[in-house]
Amino acid sequence: MHYLLLYEYVDDYLARRVPFRAAHLDLVRKAHERGEMVMAGAYAEPDYGALLVFRGESPAAAERFAQADPYVTNGLVSKWHVKKWLTVLGDGAQMPQL
Repeated sequence: MHYLLLYEYVDDYLARRVPFRAAHLDLVRKAHERGEMVMAGAYAEPDYGALLVFRGESPAAAERFAQADPYVTNGLVSKWHVKKWLTVLGDGAQMPQL
């Protein structure tokens, strides 16, 4: 199963992220190496948030990631939530029965 972690950034996110960026990217790299995170990236123009895709049997890995992310703990993310994603095509897809 896949879970989406959606971030909404504060207005001055780009100006404030510099001191926390290396730690954030290290957390991303480690989650990917463990096989928990499939992919991640920030929205482009406007830069108001990000989407991170996790793989697992529950939303726990995505929730743990957000709770430990320096962008969240230092107030750069104004809101986050995790949504279960029904993958129809791609890695881990479960085609619906017709």
